[in-house]
This record gives sequence, C-alpha cells and structure tokens, in this order.
Amino acid sequence: MFQTSYRLTRRSLLAQITLGSSALAAPAAFGQGNKAASGSNGPVVVQVVDVSASQIDVSRDFLVGSRAAWQDLNARGGIRNKAVRHMVLEVDGSAKSLRGVADALKGMNECVAAVGTVGDKVAAQLAAVLRRELPDLPHVAPWLHNPGDGADNTFSIFATRQEQIAYAIKSLSVMGVQEVGAVYGSTSELATYREDVERAATELKLKVRTYAPTTTLDSLATTLNAQSPRILIFLGGTPELAQFAQGIEKQAAQRYIVAMSDVNVVALQQLGVSRFTPVIATQSVPAVNSNLPIVRNYREVLGRLYDEPPTAQSLAGFVSARYCAEMLQTVEGSLNRPNVFQAFAKRQPLELAGLRLNPDTRKRTGVLVTQSMLGADGKIVG
Repeated sequence: MFQTSYRLTRRSLLAQITLGSSALAAPAAFGQGNKAASGSNGPVVVQVVDVSASQIDVSRDFLVGSRAAWQDLNARGGIRNKAVRHMVLEVDGSAKSLRGVADALKGMNECVAAVGTVGDKVAAQLAAVLRRELPDLPHVAPWLHNPGDGADNTFSIFATRQEQIAYAIKSLSVMGVQEVGAVYGSTSELATYREDVERAATELKLKVRTYAPTTTLDSLATTLNAQSPRILIFLGGTPELAQFAQGIEKQAAQRYIVAMSDVNVVALQQLGVSRFTPVIATQSVPAVNSNLPIVRNYREVLGRLYDEPPTAQSLAGFVSARYCAEMLQTVEGSLNRPNVFQAFAKRQPLELAGLRLNPDTRKRTGVLVTQSMLGADGKIVG
C-alpha cells in the first residue's frame, strides 16, 4: 500500500528546506582552477524562488540546476573574466513576500537580470510586477507556463502549458486512444487549462471526460469506474498527483497518468507511486539521459558539484542559467542593465550546445516537448 505517513514526512521535510542552506549551498571547493573568474565587479543576476509547500519539489531541483550552471561558469572564467554573482531571493507564495522581493529588486541597480524565476505562479506574478514597475529589467527564462504575447520584458524559453497539453494529447491520438480523462489538481488548474485541453482534444477528435476536485484528490480517484478512461491527463503538481494516485491504487483496473512538467518523476519514483499507476511525464526539456551536448554537460556538472540525481526540473534550471550566460556574452559595451536589456530585446534564437531556444513566443515553431515514463517496476524510461 501507498504509505501516507511516508509521503507526508517527505513533504514536511521538503517544506522545511531553506534553499540557501548548506544542503544546497555551493560546494566548498568546486574546481577553482587557473581560469576561475574574479569575484569583483561581476554582473549580478537574481533568482526568485518559491519555497511554499506546493512548489518546493520543482523549485528545489530547478535551483540546484541553476546553481550548478553558474558555479561551473565562474570556475571556467565567468563573463569577461568576472564572476557572475548569483543571488537567490525566496518567496513563500504570499503577496507580501512577493512585494518584498519587488521592492528589493528596485533597490538593486547592479542587478542586470532576474533569471530563472520558479515556480509558475510566482513567475507569472513577478512578470506582471516587473512589466509595471521595472520594465527595463530583463526577466529571463522563468519557469513560466503562460508567458503572454512576448511583447514585454519577459524572455521565456520553455514550452508553454498549452504546448505541453497539445503534445501530450497528440501523442495519445497517434497511439490510437479515442477517449481520455482530464483530472485537475485544483479549481485554479480547472479554470486555467480546461479550455486548452478540450480544444486540443477536439482538433484530434478525442473525447474528454473532465474530473474536477470537489473534495480530496484521493476521493476523486475512487469515483472512477470500469467505464472511466484508462488514460488520464493530470493537471497539477507532484503532491496533488501523489494524493490522486493513492486513491487509484485501491482499484483493480490499471490506469496510466499523463502529467505535465510541474510533476517531478524522481520524487514520485522515491514514493513508489507508479507501482499501480504508471506515470508518463510531459517535459519542456530534453530527456535527462539524452546525448545532446547540453545534457551531457549538465550531467557531468551536476555529478561533480552535487549529490543529486538528474531530473527534468534541475535540467531546466541549468538550461535557464546557461541561456542567460550565453546572452550575457553577446552584450555590446559594458555589462549594465540597459545594454543587457538590449541584447535580450532582440529575441534572437540561440543554439545552446545542440538545444535550440527561441525567446520570441510569437514566432517560434517546433518547440521542444518530450516525455518520460515511470513504469510499474519503478524505473524511469526516456
């Protein structure tokens, strides 16, 4: 049986992690060779991280990947032989903490970019604040599922939630699936994504049954019966999916869950969620076992600096930081905020060690979306 006490214990431990603590701090000695950059007068980038209980799985891994990328860059000479100063500001999901971060950014003239804001809710909120109050500060590569029209100071590189949904439904259509269930982790996800799911399904002639949370998600799972779809698209995070899966495992019929990029399959693997319910994770980065040069570099750097397993979320954090670093290398003139903004404002596509990134959401085509499967045997494939 799925051990509720184990899940809650893990959740409590994660919620108590302070992302600036020694568990995630820079390693004491990380290859400071002859090329190590000088720490004086280097550009400052700020990363805003949501440490609330509902976001900690995504935020923790994303930040690990970002820190690994910045540490590796500085060990190799930084930007123009100056170390990039990577500062982390935490929020707890409240409006008050976000206001505090916004005010702090207003007083940091040395900050050239806000990079890798995570998770999605705070990224959207910060994007709105920066658009109004700091339109000259680039908001670079946030973990943002609905980036808007790309006409402001947010430069998004990851697949939108709509693009993830379309990919997931198309992959099911190709497999010959005729009907799917759409399970929403909260009323917020229901209101935000129901139309996107139904539109994508209609275009591919799939039937959709909607399952909205009215009580708890494990109770919602028990309402499924023999006539319910065997394949379920889940719109929600890791803790919500774990709770839903707990209800599913009490049933005789095996089902498959197709999740979006906010679900951490390594966390689900550790919890044994897939023993009765295999999970297909839709991701906005390459598979972590990919042979792309950027992914090989990520695995090497992560393994050297942190005792952490590769995850899609930490790879996303790594890509976010690397994208920002590559763009900083292209800045004309001094590394100040106006010049940095001008470099990003061009919204030029970038080839990042085999991974093509396009921050212009109005023009990009063929955005990267991949899938990995956490099987009943507990192994991750893809």
